[in-house]
Amino acid sequence: MSLAPRVLRRVLAGATVALLATAVGCAPQPEDGASADPSGPAGATCTPGKLPTKTSGKLTIATDQPAYEPWFKDDDPSNGKGFESAVAYAVAKRLGYGKDAVVWQSVPFNKAFAPGEKTFDFDINQVSVSDERKKAVDFSSGYYDVRQAVIALKDSKAAKADRVADLKGLKLGAQVGTTSLAYIEDVVKPTRDAAVYGKNDQAKSALKNGQVDAIVVDLPTAFYITAAEVTDAEIIGQFENRGGTPEQFGLALDKGSALTACVTDAVDALREDGTLAKLEQLWLADAVDVPVLK
Repeated sequence: MSLAPRVLRRVLAGATVALLATAVGCAPQPEDGASADPSGPAGATCTPGKLPTKTSGKLTIATDQPAYEPWFKDDDPSNGKGFESAVAYAVAKRLGYGKDAVVWQSVPFNKAFAPGEKTFDFDINQVSVSDERKKAVDFSSGYYDVRQAVIALKDSKAAKADRVADLKGLKLGAQVGTTSLAYIEDVVKPTRDAAVYGKNDQAKSALKNGQVDAIVVDLPTAFYITAAEVTDAEIIGQFENRGGTPEQFGLALDKGSALTACVTDAVDALREDGTLAKLEQLWLADAVDVPVLK
């Protein structure tokens, strides 16, 4: 028999090995010290300071304006003061971006989780993670477990409410697009339509002017409002978590962002090493003594 078929098989096998070696050699490889994150996009790495950000070498972080306390201080997200400003810089540091590499951008609350490409790398603005919002944007893991609270003027009928049922006949108000508004509509289910405002400032003014009986905001904001802005108001109670699952604030990113896994890793690390707890203790009020509305 001729040896030609055997020779041909050897030539083809050798060519296959060579092609595989070439393909492996040309595939993108992680840089030194970095490894592909299997939970993120294919080939994504979390090389510090070298992420595929909107602007090379910079990390663009968005929030609304004005930036309210206690989340920010003096309406200046860049000063590192206030819980969310401090968290943003802690995340940035974990990602390899120092304070001088962080660029702040003003983005209205509702646009942070609206469909469409974003102009920022991530947004931090008390945005609660929800399945509905996940259809339009990515979220990091939660950086703060939050509850919603009800504020009323101290001498009002609403101040006597101690059950969810007591709120049903009241005129309630909240900011548009917020979980606060969702609690009014889905938990309280009032007999009167809720008043909806573009900003919390407008809701506070409505409360002071008697246009609403009570407003709903997240609990830390409620503490600040009653302590510093509407001092003749009080927190009458907080809502239980729905379904036993804590409501969480998360960092919002582009849908399918290459940064999502890296940002989530950073938030998880800050929770695990106690940084988030320390910042919460520093900037946010203790909610232990606020009654729960049943």
